[in-house]
This record gives sequence, structure tokens and C-alpha cells, in this order.
Amino acid sequence: MNFWARKRVLVTGGAGFLGSQVVTKLRARGCQDIFIPRSREFNLCEKKDVSRLFEVVHPDLVIHLAAVVGGIGANRKHPGRFFYENAMMGLLLIEEARRIGVEKFVSIGTVCSYPKFTPVPFREEDLWNGYPEETNAPYGLAKKMLLVQLQSYREEFGFPGIYLIPVNLYGPADNFDLETSHVIPALIRKCIEAKSERRKKITVWGSGNASREFLYVEDAADGILTAAERYDKPDPVNLGSGSEITIKALVAMICEMTNFKGAIEWDPSKPDGQLRRCLDTMRPEREFGFSARVSLREGLRRTIEWYESHCVHSASAKLPDQATAG
Repeated sequence: MNFWARKRVLVTGGAGFLGSQVVTKLRARGCQDIFIPRSREFNLCEKKDVSRLFEVVHPDLVIHLAAVVGGIGANRKHPGRFFYENAMMGLLLIEEARRIGVEKFVSIGTVCSYPKFTPVPFREEDLWNGYPEETNAPYGLAKKMLLVQLQSYREEFGFPGIYLIPVNLYGPADNFDLETSHVIPALIRKCIEAKSERRKKITVWGSGNASREFLYVEDAADGILTAAERYDKPDPVNLGSGSEITIKALVAMICEMTNFKGAIEWDPSKPDGQLRRCLDTMRPEREFGFSARVSLREGLRRTIEWYESHCVHSASAKLPDQATAG
């Protein structure tokens, strides 16, 4: 509570899925001065806008959550945009934060930065041992360049930046647009809509054999803020649940929890993405005492309930019949 009480905090992406949770928890921890830049006022890919943002806000601490993200389909469709915008936002924000001398900069990376053939569980030491999985390599590499910037700035200027690597996030208020969503919100929407419309099947991308690890969004927000309070080293830190599940098992779980009893049609012509993803979570436990609290089943229950109460009657757009592993 005392850590945040007198700080002015700039949260990029603070109105988004993860950002809104971070802002809520910031307020709960005693922070009363939070600034959330909006894209209509500040284009974070433009140097002049980023400079103006820091002149307006004069932040003590920056939490950089803004990103252009999506599942496999979105990554394949917009590799150039995903690379350029994610790299430029981070590069400009970190440089301006260094220039004005912020107390700490918290940058959020991505599990997509890990090499395609990283041994499971992914350890932070393996981050540079190969090229990322091709379907989301531009996004992953753009985010990984921010780690290089933070580490080199710390070495040359003593810049206090930290870099966190979360796995796939999910939870209430996630992105349920089937064109751009990740696997959990896409599957929840597909199952509930198919049940409502009495369709006999849903189609899911890939073979179902790939595995993923998922972190409930509130746990991710807690991990980010706890790291901001307690961690100040150049080494990247994983944020995950430490629990791996195949896409087939995930689909079965969501079908059961949404009471969808139809068939699952797998589309093997579409990519699975990286074969396995599961993080080693020893470093956050050791360095700042963070471990995930919400189980996958409990998190899915909360997410399904939120979707049913907020989106069922409004999700009328007929989007492509697909879910992606992301």
C-alpha cells in the first residue's frame, strides 16, 4: 500500500483486457494517481505523441501493457503490423522514460518470444536458444527486442526496467471476436452460440494435439504489480500457472462446462502453432513470491458466466467458424 500511495503511474493499454484489471488492482493497493492514455489522443507509435504524453503525465512509474495482439489467424494476417507497432511502442516509451528518469519501467513480453523448440517447461535461460514459432515470430521478436533495450539501458544508464513474460491470458471481458481472439474466448463463444442455435458441431483449427498453459487475468495483474513492487533485476521473469493442457482436453472441458453436446470437427489444414507451451514458474516465486491462485476450471467458470451475462444476446455477428490455439 505504501509503495503506491504517492506514485503517479502511467498504464499504457490501461483500458484493455489486462490493463483494466491492473488499474483496478492498482487502486486497491492504494494508488490514487493513474493515467491511461487513449489512442485518439496519443499515438504511441509516434515519437512526438510519446514525448507529449510524458510531458503531460510526468509519471513516476510506467506499466507498458499496450500491444497489438491476436490468435494464430490474426498473427498470420498481419505480421508486419504486429512487428512494427509492438516494437515502435515499446522502443519509444522506454527511451522517453529513460530521458525523463522514471523510477521504474515494467514491460510485458510474450510467451511467443520463446524458441519454437524450447524444452518444456520453458525456462527464462532458454529465451535466446532459437527462432520463435513461425506463425507468431514477428510479434514475439518485436516484444523480445524490448528486453534487449531494457537490459542495455540498465547497463549503460542504470535504467530501472523489468521484463515479464506471461503465458496466454483469459478471463471475464476477454476479446470474444472470432477473427482476433485467442483459443479460450473463441471456444466459449462457439460452444454457447452452437448450443443456442442448436447446431450439431463446431469447427476448431488444427489437430488438437498442441498444448498450452493459461493464466487467469486477475492472477496476471497481481503478478505484474507484485513484480513492480519487489523486483528490480535485468533478467526476464515468466508469469504462468505452471499447468499444461492439450487443446483437445481444453475443448472437452469447455464443452462440458457450457453444456454443448455436439461434435467437434477438427480442421488439420489450419496450423496448431507451437506444439507445446508451459512455463517454469520458479523464478517469480523465488524473486517476489508470486504464484497463480485461480485454477483453470475455476477461471473458465467465471469467464463463461461473464460471457453468458454480458454477451450472449449481443454476439449476433456471423463470424468465421473457427477457434485458434494462439
